[in-house]
Amino acid sequence: MLSRASIWLSKHSDRQISKHGLTTTEFAVLELLYHKGTKPLQQIGEKILTSNANTTYVIDKLEKKQFLKRNRCSTDRRTIYAQLTDAGRSFIEEIFPEHEQVIKEATAGLSEEEKLQAIELLKKIGLYAKEHY
Repeated sequence: MLSRASIWLSKHSDRQISKHGLTTTEFAVLELLYHKGTKPLQQIGEKILTSNANTTYVIDKLEKKQFLKRNRCSTDRRTIYAQLTDAGRSFIEEIFPEHEQVIKEATAGLSEEEKLQAIELLKKIGLYAKEHY
């Protein structure tokens, strides 16, 4: 049941994201940087649940689109940060409200109270599964 629900929500999300020329992973990186600010590349992969190799590939693509740039850490040259450019920030600010609306419409079968309960339960499942992996 959980897997089927996730797949259908992803289908709604993916359809909207692809209209803007992005993959789901590219959107996830832009959304993360938009909401959480500049992050080390390693943390990006951990947050969006993708491999370091895939993270690097996606960062390369977003950098070519001029949506983000890499910056080396001044105290540890091994650490590289990803930061939204002005163009990247403008782009995600433009498309995120539509994405948010698509998710709201896809989850409209739940009341607001049920949505809050679902969020808490899914967090609990995810944290438990991560701790016991």
